[in-house]
Amino acid sequence: MSGINDAAGAVQYVGELAGVFAFAASGALAAVRRNLDITGILLLAVATALGGGVIRDLIIGNTPPAAFIHMEYLGTAVAAGVLVSVWQMPARLSRWPLDITDAVGLGLFAVTGTLVAHQSGLNAPGSALLGMTTAIGGGVIRDVLTRQVPSVLRPGEYLYAIPALLCAIVATMLVRYVDYQPWMGLACAAIATVIRLASLRFGWHGPEPWYRSRTTAEPVDQ
Repeated sequence: MSGINDAAGAVQYVGELAGVFAFAASGALAAVRRNLDITGILLLAVATALGGGVIRDLIIGNTPPAAFIHMEYLGTAVAAGVLVSVWQMPARLSRWPLDITDAVGLGLFAVTGTLVAHQSGLNAPGSALLGMTTAIGGGVIRDVLTRQVPSVLRPGEYLYAIPALLCAIVATMLVRYVDYQPWMGLACAAIATVIRLASLRFGWHGPEPWYRSRTTAEPVDQ
């Protein structure tokens, strides 16, 4: 069992770095679309990749935030920003590979954020919410800095916050009520990743208010 846990921990670490790279690349690409200079590209890449974790650490009083201590995460984010700055990615490389790594990072960050929140003494709802915040916070910061409504709030977007929250809830239950092992968190993250990718593949969207769908289906009398 220890070998399984060690392998799961290693996969989780590599997956987190892949998620950091994907989030940073998405921030850098958003900066390019906004015609920002290299400084803006790098700042947006770092903010997108590490913002969720910084928000989490500040909320629980874990200072300085882990992003300022573990330089491999910062280095990965900067590397992604530099890559986007000097190399114009072909369309095929800026879509599905980033979608996959982004989905992997979403699930893993939801799990790790939940675990950190639990270890800090937060209750179950707080741990789950902070896990979700860790997963989606960077994207919210990216959209706000580029003067857009955050994608998690826009109608018609593919599932993002929902799989992160479901993953965080399951991770909270696991860490509180069973003998939690790293492979459990990895399995939870994998499920969230699959849900996110399935939403992209099959066009799944979040639920809308009943009156919105009714208004769409029935023309309003003039």
